[in-house]
Amino acid sequence: MQITRAEVIPVELKLRQPVHMANLPAISHVTAVFVRIETRQGESAWGCSVAHPDLTGDRPEDVLRACQECASIIPGMHPTNIEYSLSELARLVPDAPTALCAFDLALHDLLGFASGLPLYRLLGGYRDRIQTSVTIPISPTHETVETAIARARLGFRILKIKGGLDPEEDVHRVRAVRRALPELSLRLDADGGYSVKQALDVARALKDHLEMLEQPTPAADLQGLGQVTQNSPVPILADQSAAGPASVLKLASQHIVNGVSVKLATCGGFRCARQVDSIARAAHMATMVSCVIEPALLISAGLSLALSSPNVRYGDLDGYLDLVNDPSIVGFKLVDGWLVASETSGLGGSLDLG
Repeated sequence: MQITRAEVIPVELKLRQPVHMANLPAISHVTAVFVRIETRQGESAWGCSVAHPDLTGDRPEDVLRACQECASIIPGMHPTNIEYSLSELARLVPDAPTALCAFDLALHDLLGFASGLPLYRLLGGYRDRIQTSVTIPISPTHETVETAIARARLGFRILKIKGGLDPEEDVHRVRAVRRALPELSLRLDADGGYSVKQALDVARALKDHLEMLEQPTPAADLQGLGQVTQNSPVPILADQSAAGPASVLKLASQHIVNGVSVKLATCGGFRCARQVDSIARAAHMATMVSCVIEPALLISAGLSLALSSPNVRYGDLDGYLDLVNDPSIVGFKLVDGWLVASETSGLGGSLDLG
């Protein structure tokens, strides 16, 4: 097997309706960057990433430029020497994890072809399905409840309620959803919007309602995040504070949180994400495999990671549901809130650009 060509394909993906998150402008579209790697034997492997200044911290034009640079040197590299190949690409574009993610996924897709195994089995094969949460965006209480009920009717049993703008309103919204849907599991994601006092007030007020509270305080305030964790009656997970292996190692060594969220697009792909999960596992911290707003092909990769490790306690892989023009063709199934793996070799997905 020899790589002969790499193609970079940007696609602007629209959302059914704008998404509102704490301290960010409304998001109505994202740019997906797909990568196709072809081999002399006629195989095509796919990778994917996504670029948005407010979601990944990248401008699409910068990600595209980095991907084109990677595409120029990858032909001729041995497809199963993944560590070497990714090290070479990382040296070429040292500050572009979003671009590296696309090539990381494509190389792992090829590895799946070479082994004849789906990636979730190749990476560990701990399970073949996982429950995912579904996101409830920031909105007035009555709209929050309506959206939650609609998602529950689709079969979802874990709701991640976005918050962070108004702590008191967030408490009202969570309690209203709990009254309407008492049997569902609820998570609250503040996206760094609270002070330490606000975070603890919210956690104490909702201690009987929440499965966990995600990123309650600003990403850079690790001391404050640790104070919340030490005094919170509900588990605290880091998201934006867990930017990669080095930051997760710091979180672990100082016992700052109970768990960490990892996103393939922002950390750089499987290689980096597996390091994050290994650090968390060694520190007895839970891992949540999460996502940004992203195409189903990238969700398929996140699912492979989530299914591979016993340390992944939380799935949060719903970022494809509200995209209207996603060209992804994937093999995984969504059944009553459970993501069920495909047994197809590699990522189990491709693209329809017709």
